[in-house]
Amino acid sequence: MTLTGIALMIITVAVCVLVVALIPAIMAVKRTYESVGALSEMVREELKPTIQELTGVLAELKTVGGGVVEHTGDVKRFMSALGETGDNLHTINRTVGVVTTVLNTTSVWATGARVAGKYVIERYLKKRGGI
Repeated sequence: MTLTGIALMIITVAVCVLVVALIPAIMAVKRTYESVGALSEMVREELKPTIQELTGVLAELKTVGGGVVEHTGDVKRFMSALGETGDNLHTINRTVGVVTTVLNTTSVWATGARVAGKYVIERYLKKRGGI
């Protein structure tokens, strides 16, 4: 055997060892490729309905948001009317308080006048000799 033959044999053995060593790696890469493809398909199939649902939810949120914006003026008017009603109730409450005080005072004065009138009449009648 010549030197060239020996070199060819060493190269052939090296290539065979390389191929034997690379076969498991190539198989692992193939399995990884298939797994990534299956994962990609699953993600696409599961994300598509989710994205469609999210699109529907966003459309509903836009509708609700538009309705809220439409009725913001109504709510502001209602709150303003509610504030005015509160002010009016406060005024009525103060007025009722004043009237109650006046009525109580008038009642006291009337009772005082009645007692004083009885006293004056009794004194007058005693002087005249009636009682």
